[in-house]
Amino acid sequence: MSRASDPLVWDLHARRYGSQEHLERRALAAALRLAAPSRDDSVVDLGTGTGAALRALACSELRPAVAIGFDRSPGMLARVGPLPAGWSARLGDARDVPLQDGLTDLVICSYLLHVLPPPDRAAVLAEARRLLAPGAGARLVVITVWADRRRACGRVLYLGLRTLARARPAAWGALAPLDPTDDLLAAGFLPTGRAVLPRGGYPSLVIRARPG
Repeated sequence: MSRASDPLVWDLHARRYGSQEHLERRALAAALRLAAPSRDDSVVDLGTGTGAALRALACSELRPAVAIGFDRSPGMLARVGPLPAGWSARLGDARDVPLQDGLTDLVICSYLLHVLPPPDRAAVLAEARRLLAPGAGARLVVITVWADRRRACGRVLYLGLRTLARARPAAWGALAPLDPTDDLLAAGFLPTGRAVLPRGGYPSLVIRARPG
């Protein structure tokens, strides 16, 4: 994995990570709209961090009965806080999740893929596909930091984020911009929904996909 995805780095960031979670809220809300969770769903959150996606999901009107978050950083997991009954946050690698095939209806992967090199992105998406139950209701929702280079302001933002991420990966690597569409297609997913959030928090791209 890259330096920006090293669990020791995230252990060091864990104490102050909560101070920037408000910059993720709009994208998380968009992700849940695209995911359309229901009470009958089971959910796996890969790279759960401090549990921001789980907490947003817990507040949804149709809260799923079961949700499990996985993260490699004990420091981040220590800050997840209380979860609904039947939910848990566990130490685990998103590339090799200790759950059986086809266990879940919805996989969430928020602000993780853009800190990973291509082989690790492929491994995480392969795990997401393995975990999803067969059937039309299975879906994956991902969030990445992103800037639209088709627009002048987006090109400036993209170059700025990429420069910061490359110059100081331990501090700014999580701001590396990524459109994961090609990664999703290569992993056998078909994108079925998309939301772009250029302002009001981290510039973000949210994509819903289903197994092809």
